[in-house]
Amino acid sequence: MNYLCQIWFETSAIEDLSEEEQQKLTSDCRAYDDGLAEGGHLILAQALRAPATAKTVRTRDGKVSVTDGPFAEIKEFLGGIILFKAESMDEALHIASRSPLARFAALEVRPAYSIMEKD
Repeated sequence: MNYLCQIWFETSAIEDLSEEEQQKLTSDCRAYDDGLAEGGHLILAQALRAPATAKTVRTRDGKVSVTDGPFAEIKEFLGGIILFKAESMDEALHIASRSPLARFAALEVRPAYSIMEKD
């Protein structure tokens, strides 16, 4: 089964890291992703840019609107995703818990529907 791990950062926690700490975290994350790939688990790992770079798209009554950034002030922001394969939720949680990002962020692990599954 596939699992999506959403990485939710508290704004202050990540902003308080020094340049050296940020570089170490990036290096640790690359090694973690490489390990998942070597183990046959990794499907996709992607860091996201800051929320200020986002656009929000809505279609209401046939009209499209685009606004800058997230809709509301947020304490936490989505900083990245990891899509991986695991045999069970227990294994998925174990995989997520080993991420270096778990020290700085909340990692939400959620099973994904397979396109072949029926409701």
